[in-house]
Amino acid sequence: MIKVLFFAGLREQLDCDSLEVEAGGVSTLGELREVLSSKGDTWRVALANERLQMACNQELSHGDAAVRDGDEVAFFPPVTGG
Repeated sequence: MIKVLFFAGLREQLDCDSLEVEAGGVSTLGELREVLSSKGDTWRVALANERLQMACNQELSHGDAAVRDGDEVAFFPPVTGG
């Protein structure tokens, strides 16, 4: 299983802070994002933001980064400051 976490406005938009996804058939962060996007329109819209940040095992990663059984993946909106 891959543990998936959602933070900030993304968590609110999806009304979900975490879930677990079967690792079978998912080998990259991009593939995981596609699987999650297929959960419905709200998920598709929320995860379509190209500025969305992703981390695997607490390390910022790109869509081609490998994911494996037991990994922890986080999705969060870009951080802004001011």
